[in-house]
Amino acid sequence: MKQTIVITGASDGIGAAAARQLAAKGEEVVLVGRSPVKTKAVAQELGARYYVADFADLAQVRDLAGKLQAAYPRINVLANNAGGIMGDRALTVDGFEKTFQVNHLAPFLLTSLLLPVLTASNAKVIQTASEAAKQWGHINLDDLQYEKDYTPNKAYGTAKLANILFTRELHRRYHAQGIYTVSFHPGVVGSNFASDTTHFMRYVYHTPIIKNLMTISPDKSAKELVWLAEGTPGTTWKAGEYYVKRKTAPSTDQSRDPDLARRFWDRSADLLSITTR
Repeated sequence: MKQTIVITGASDGIGAAAARQLAAKGEEVVLVGRSPVKTKAVAQELGARYYVADFADLAQVRDLAGKLQAAYPRINVLANNAGGIMGDRALTVDGFEKTFQVNHLAPFLLTSLLLPVLTASNAKVIQTASEAAKQWGHINLDDLQYEKDYTPNKAYGTAKLANILFTRELHRRYHAQGIYTVSFHPGVVGSNFASDTTHFMRYVYHTPIIKNLMTISPDKSAKELVWLAEGTPGTTWKAGEYYVKRKTAPSTDQSRDPDLARRFWDRSADLLSITTR
């Protein structure tokens, strides 16, 4: 049966590559991107519908959720793929540190607002995370937005750790209602990732020789997302887990701390002024 698959961060890189692969399999892909020009171009190529939303503005995320709910009575897969590493510490229009908002709070909000349709659809919620969580991530509930000791890599690694915790806690809270969650590391992908930062990772991703030696193509990486979207929870993959190269992976001790996951979820909901179960 054809699935309706919503992919955020779909204007370029992994998201666009996954959309192409899933469309080729006959799935109905729905693209969400920040760039109107790029997102429209990919959508026109695939004959798909698209929506534009900048995750640095939560009003746009709320508007996006409303439009998706109105347009799609069923969403079989929500792929929370949008995100990135930033440069100097900056606040969004909503007053949150940008890395934290774009990578965590925005997909948390989008998923929470879409829960009625997701639960009705027995949806798979897929989160693009990263091994950066293991390298740099650490959740401090008293300083989630790095008001102290900010660096781009710490903020990004912590946001990716947040993605893994979110996936596990979403599973715990909503699996009984039919939600299947999973997070995965896509690899070090040669894309426009890190183009908005002055951090050293910009040079890894955008210096041709280094990029060719250290990264994999978006097409190859997108196969991991496609594998999860096309797979059957409980058979192809285990719900609530974090995957690297199609195998469950431990990440950090914090990523498997159920008490931290609960408290972090509640803190995130409080920051967004939303109520969840």
